Amino acid sequence: MRRFQEKNFTNKGALIPFFRRLFGYSLRYKKWLFGFIVFVLIVAAVEAILPVIWMKLIDNAVIPAVTSYFETSKSGSSPDTDLTMVWYYSGIYFIMGLVIAISVYFFINFAGRVQEFVMYDIRQDLFNKLQSLSFSFYDKSAVGWLMSRITSDSNKVTELISWGMIEAIWGFGMIVFCVSAMFIFNWKLALVVLLTIPVLVLISLRIRMLILKYSRESRKFNSEITASFNENITGVEVNKSMVQEQRASVEFNSLSEKMRISSYKSEFFSALYTPLVIFGGSVAAAIVIYWGGSMALDFPPEISIGALAAFFGYATLIYEPILDISRFYAQAQGCISAGERIFSLIDTSVSVLDKPGATDFKDIRGKIEFKNVSFHYEKGKPVLKNINFIIEAGQSIALVGETGGGKSTIINLICRFYEPISGVIKVDGEDYMDKTIESLRRRIGVVLQTPHLFSGTIMENIKYSNSNASGDDVIRALKFISADDFIPRLNEQVGEGGENLSMGEKQIVSFARAVLANPAIFIMDEATSSIDTLTEARIQNSIHEIIKGRTSIIIAHRLSTIKNCNRILIVQNGEIVEDGSHRQLMIKKGKYYNLYTKQLREQREKELFESDNTNTALVQ
Repeated sequence: MRRFQEKNFTNKGALIPFFRRLFGYSLRYKKWLFGFIVFVLIVAAVEAILPVIWMKLIDNAVIPAVTSYFETSKSGSSPDTDLTMVWYYSGIYFIMGLVIAISVYFFINFAGRVQEFVMYDIRQDLFNKLQSLSFSFYDKSAVGWLMSRITSDSNKVTELISWGMIEAIWGFGMIVFCVSAMFIFNWKLALVVLLTIPVLVLISLRIRMLILKYSRESRKFNSEITASFNENITGVEVNKSMVQEQRASVEFNSLSEKMRISSYKSEFFSALYTPLVIFGGSVAAAIVIYWGGSMALDFPPEISIGALAAFFGYATLIYEPILDISRFYAQAQGCISAGERIFSLIDTSVSVLDKPGATDFKDIRGKIEFKNVSFHYEKGKPVLKNINFIIEAGQSIALVGETGGGKSTIINLICRFYEPISGVIKVDGEDYMDKTIESLRRRIGVVLQTPHLFSGTIMENIKYSNSNASGDDVIRALKFISADDFIPRLNEQVGEGGENLSMGEKQIVSFARAVLANPAIFIMDEATSSIDTLTEARIQNSIHEIIKGRTSIIIAHRLSTIKNCNRILIVQNGEIVEDGSHRQLMIKKGKYYNLYTKQLREQREKELFESDNTNTALVQ
C-alpha cells in the first residue's frame, strides 16, 4: 500500500512558519491568551523581585544589627526597630507570595481554556478534512495512522501551545528581569554569569537536532505500530485460519523494537539538558561566590553583602528559566513531528472537488452515459479502458464479471468517489464534472456488500440518509422492504459498528436507509452476497419494488438474482465485453452464458449433495 507522506519541517526556514501556524490557533482566543501571558509575566516579575527583598533585609536590618552588636557588645538598636524592619519585609514578602498564588491560579485557568479550545479546533479541522478527502486518500492511509493524528498528536501539540508557552514565557521573562537586575547590581559579575549561557545554548542546539531526529522516528514507528495493531486485530480470523500468528508477532515485535530504540535515544538526549544546565549554574555560582566575595571584602566594598546575596540568588535563579526553556525546546521537538503529521493531513489536497462555477442538479431522472471513459488507481495499471455505455432513466442494469474486472470502479465513478482519467460521464445528458458533488450524491442510494452502522439506535441509523425524515417515514421504509418485524425494535441500540445485529439484520437496516433517501439512482454492490439464504430471499422479494421507476445498477455474484434486469453488462479486464438482457446473452452463448450455466450446475450439484446427506441421515 502506498503510504501518505508528511511535510518535513526540519530545515530552519520551515520551523518559523510551522510555529507561526501552530500558535495561530491560540490567537483565535486572544482574551484568554493575553490573560495568561499577563499573569505569567506578573509571576516572573514578582519572583525576580524576591532577591531584592532579601538584599534590603540583610543590608537594612541584619548587617546594621550585627555591626552594632560587635561595636557595642549590645543589641545596637532597640528590638522594636529591628522587629519593625523584619515585620515590614515579611509583610512585603507575604503580599508578593499572595500575588504569585493568585496569578498562578489565573494563568493555569486561562491556559487550560486555551488548550481545550485549540484542541477542539485542531480536531475539528482534522475531522472536517477527513470528511472532505477523496477515496484515493484512504487507499493509501492506514486507519491507525489517522487515529493517531486526531488523538495523541493533537493532544501533544495543544500541550505545547498551553503549558509549553507558560514555560517559555515565564522563562524569557525571568531571564530578562534577572539579567537586568544583575547589571544594575554589578555589571562585571553579570557578564561572568552571561558568558556561560552561550555555551549552553550552542550545546543545546546540537542536542535539539538529535532529539528532533529520533522523535520523528519514534512518532513514525508509533503510527506504524497503531496501524499494525488495528489491522491484526480486525484480521485476527484470517491470521488464525492461515496460521500466521507467528509472522504477525515477529513483524509487530520488530516495529516495537525500532520504536523502543528511537524513543530511548530521544529521551537520552532530552535528559542531557538538565545536567548541562545544573553544571553551568554551578560554575557560574562558584565564580560569583569567589569574585563577588572578594568585592564584598574589599575596603571600601565594591558590593554590599545584601547585594552579593541577591546577586547569588539571581545567578542561581537565572538557570531555572533556562532549564524550563530547554525543557520547552525538548517538548517542542517532539511536537514538531506530531505537528508535521497534523498539518500534512489538514493540507492534503482533495482530488475530487467541485469545479469553479459548478451548479446543482435541479432534478435527476437517472440517465447515465459513459463516453470513452478510462481510469486507473495507479499509473500504468489501467482499471477501465475506454468504455462506453448508456443507461436510460429507469433502467435496471447488472454488472457481472470476475473480481478485479472493474465493476466496483464503475460504481465509484458514478458516485463520483473518483473521477475519470479521460473521457466523460454524463448524468441526464450533462457532464457531471460541471455539477456539484453534493447534488449528485443526494440522489444516489448505495447498499454495499458489508454495511456499516454507526453507534446508536436502529431508528437513528435508518434516518442517517435523511435526517429530516419522521418516524412514520422510517416505518413506511421498513414496510416497503417487508421488514415489519423491525418496527418494534427501532429504539434498540445497534452497538459499535452494528455489533449487536447479525449481518442480515444490518443489511436490512442498510436497505431501509437507502429507501428512505428516495434516490433517483439505486446501486447495490454485492448487497446480498454476505447474508443467509432466508434473508436474501426476503430482500429479493422487495428489490423489485425498490428499483421500480429508478435507475438501478446491481453488482451480484449469484446470477440468478439479476435475470430480471433490463440489461446485463459483462465487465472483463476493464472493458465491456457483452451487453444485453438475460435472454439475449443466453442465446449468444458467450461469457455470460458460461458463467450462468457454471453457477447453475454448481447449485444443482450442491442441492444433490445435500439431498443425499439428508437421505443417509434418515436411513441411519
